[in-house]
Amino acid sequence: MTSNGYTVEDGNRLNNYAIEPKVYVDDTERFGFNAYAEKLNGRLAMIGFVSAVVFEALTGHGIITWLTNL
Repeated sequence: MTSNGYTVEDGNRLNNYAIEPKVYVDDTERFGFNAYAEKLNGRLAMIGFVSAVVFEALTGHGIITWLTNL
């Protein structure tokens, strides 16, 4: 018996965890030049740029200088 988002088991025991939440699945294609790909690319570029600036601030050398002195 299901009512108000909970289930009553045998022996009239209340079971709040018996009902699984509804899951939304997005089946749209995410390939090629689309808004999702552009947002992801922009976010990854921002992470890379900020990482390079932080690396240079911490070490005092740029990425290229650091790589050529290995």
